[in-house]
Amino acid sequence: MRVLQSFRSGRETTNPYLLQLVASLPEPVEVATFSWRAALLGDWQVFHLHWPEVLLRGTSPAKTAARRFLFALLLLRVRLTGRVIVRTMHNESAHEAQAPLDRLLTRRAERATTVWIRLNPFTVPPTTAPVVTILHGDYARWYADHVVGDRVRGRVLYFGLVRAYKGVEDLIDAFRAQPDPELSLTIAGRPADASLARQLGLRAAGDPRIRLALDYLGDAELATELGRSELVVLPYRRMHNSGATILALSLGRPVLVPANDVTRALRAEVGERWVQLFEGELDADDLTRALQAVRAIAADQRPDLGARDWDAIGRQHRDAYRLALDTRVGRRA
Repeated sequence: MRVLQSFRSGRETTNPYLLQLVASLPEPVEVATFSWRAALLGDWQVFHLHWPEVLLRGTSPAKTAARRFLFALLLLRVRLTGRVIVRTMHNESAHEAQAPLDRLLTRRAERATTVWIRLNPFTVPPTTAPVVTILHGDYARWYADHVVGDRVRGRVLYFGLVRAYKGVEDLIDAFRAQPDPELSLTIAGRPADASLARQLGLRAAGDPRIRLALDYLGDAELATELGRSELVVLPYRRMHNSGATILALSLGRPVLVPANDVTRALRAEVGERWVQLFEGELDADDLTRALQAVRAIAADQRPDLGARDWDAIGRQHRDAYRLALDTRVGRRA
């Protein structure tokens, strides 16, 4: 069973979720990572598509046009040769607005998808193709060799890429409205653009309790930042699946996240104290309430992430690939 993943290998910034997925896949799955040459000429049976917008986006108008053309050729190859697409729905929709041609190509890829993988039972796929639910795996093994220090009372952390939809400005405003001098806030992550970085700087100016570390963090740095935090706040204006939430929990740090069906289910799964929820726009009272609640967690306690073991997740992905190949055979028959 030959599977082509839609991400490239050998990059420092590659999402550990993807690398753990590849490492977890059992025999008879043979995995190749993405290149346009492999996509258009390689000997694969299953194309596992994660974020189509990543394949469509180039660093210049000419490169974007070339990627769109190559993506259209890939879809044509799938249709003409009987190969299959398995698509993981990491998000309900693309985080940033797409150009009309990108939306068209994304819809064509959706219609060509043979099996959908969703990371929670609440995601609704855009077609009637078979769908399987495979939970987002944890990060315990990935960070097993990194030192996670002791938590510091009153230390609040946001980490990850800083994008407009993630509401980091709301977190800074809510924190500044909380007068406790013993609290501190660290924003750790690279902003999507210089304008957003400037906005964060202006929001944080004048409050010495706020530290901005606006750059990419490697695994060791991230483990240190997480280890020192008492509470991780992810104030997303839209949250569906969140690898950052699972990462914080994997390293034994509670989170404050927006309330919705997905986060309520996660709270029930791992334990109520570990997942604090806020409704609407984050405010200072939400921070106060969450900090008080998580202080009841003992230093040696850990959330229950037993349903997110990668050995089981690897087998579930293998079965999803088999389902896609069997579905293709059934359609031909």
